[in-house]
Amino acid sequence: MSAPEIASPSSPPPAGENVGFATLETVFEALGRAAIVLDSEFRILRASFSLDEIAGPGTVASMLGKPIEELVGAKLFGPADTLREALTKGRREEGRRAVLRCGAGSARLVSLTAAVIPQHVSNHCDPRARYLVVVRPAENDDSLLQSMIASHGLVARSPAMLRIVHLVESLSQSTATVLITGESGTGKEVIARTLHVNSLRSTGPFVAVNCGALAADLLESELFGHVKGAFTGAVRDRVGRLELARGGTIFLDEIGDVPLHLQVKLLRVLQERQFERVGESAPRMMDARIIAATNQDLLEMIRAGRFREDLYYRLRVVPIHLPPLRERPEDIALIAQHLLAHIGGRAGRALRLSPDTLNVLETRPWPGNVRELENALEYSVALCSGQTIQIEDLPPELRGTEAQPSLGDAAARSAALPVEISSDPERERIVKALAAHRWNRNRAAQALGVSRSTLWRRMRELGVE
Repeated sequence: MSAPEIASPSSPPPAGENVGFATLETVFEALGRAAIVLDSEFRILRASFSLDEIAGPGTVASMLGKPIEELVGAKLFGPADTLREALTKGRREEGRRAVLRCGAGSARLVSLTAAVIPQHVSNHCDPRARYLVVVRPAENDDSLLQSMIASHGLVARSPAMLRIVHLVESLSQSTATVLITGESGTGKEVIARTLHVNSLRSTGPFVAVNCGALAADLLESELFGHVKGAFTGAVRDRVGRLELARGGTIFLDEIGDVPLHLQVKLLRVLQERQFERVGESAPRMMDARIIAATNQDLLEMIRAGRFREDLYYRLRVVPIHLPPLRERPEDIALIAQHLLAHIGGRAGRALRLSPDTLNVLETRPWPGNVRELENALEYSVALCSGQTIQIEDLPPELRGTEAQPSLGDAAARSAALPVEISSDPERERIVKALAAHRWNRNRAAQALGVSRSTLWRRMRELGVE
């Protein structure tokens, strides 16, 4: 079927047609809203110039004739969604949350209202017109943000994170393998769980495996399972995580820590959808979606011969990169308040942040990202005696009043020199975290947002003693 003939809003309307729509579009533009006209197949017939102001220059021209879900995602206008169903039954929908695609690198949270265009109006203006969609920006609409958090579990206000929300919504009908990258503590597992919950496999299990927390032999058994007698201590058959994830999703966290010989086996799983238990020769079918994550530079690992290039491209069918918290300061206040509600709720307390405290949180670079922010709030809740967390309730390193170690403190002296001579930002960050926590690796790992084993491994690699 050929695409519908499109009347661009910038071109003169045909005689007797579209004059009413042009007037309507002008009214919405004056109100800071965008009007979008759809045909019966939910393709965009017209859009007011204000859509370019909301979503970016060139949006109107690029979207004419395309399905509306390409602009706002399949979450709202997918074939099985309630909004599409409501419109086809003649009902109006108001205040629906949507994430508007704004070019390749960003997105915006918007409020969306949709209604059926009366037949006599469409006959007068454009016989193809069936639905009217009105869009307004809503990044500061707390009710819309809470709706997004409730439906996705993602706390986002920044354009970069809203783009990821849009991508997650777009993948709702896909089972493609996803590779999530980003610094430790940025929320890679949250994204993985959100992908699962919003997927066709949402009724199946979500099985997470931390590949960096297990030795190579244990990891192989954990992933693939083993049969009785496969090795010393294998006193009975064991079902692996790949089998446990049947019908659902398996999340392979810290995929860069998988040793090379297991990378070969994972490659076979991705290529042939088969695996074998340790000590068994009969292949088993793998029926799980794979989502992997890493905080390491896999391309650099490939160049160093520590990661297989073919496995990398098998995993990176859909790449998602999570920006660190310092690159999205717009999200800090929202995330802090969301975390505080959960932390306070566990203690049966309703807490809030003072403006001065919030200012401190928003201006900190957070090298440990969201996990470090959560740990800081846990500390503050434990110390706070009232209902408002003040600056004095924050951890010492956030207040800038942390006691300096004495010259007789050997650990502090050993920490001071590497900080001065180091030119490696990661090494310096690790040393500073260790020094701040008196070289307690458990606490330093928590502050950095990594596991203790990952911290210990990086310390060895970077020569931190």
